[in-house]
Amino acid sequence: MAFNLKTKIWQTGALDWWGFIDGDDQYLGSREFPLPPEEGDEWIVRSTGDIFKVIDGEIRKIGKGEPPRMHW
Repeated sequence: MAFNLKTKIWQTGALDWWGFIDGDDQYLGSREFPLPPEEGDEWIVRSTGDIFKVIDGEIRKIGKGEPPRMHW
């Protein structure tokens, strides 16, 4: 998969997305991960609350927030 990103990303067999960010493996989410990721996209990982954004072709962790609640 080529998304023109500088960040190394991969998808597991469980359809979870991971990336190598700041020298560490970071969980990027599953369904909340934007496909295809484009400049300016921002998302919050439901399970961790981590917030990521695509800036200058790189995925960067920009903070941590309250994970969205799932109303069933």
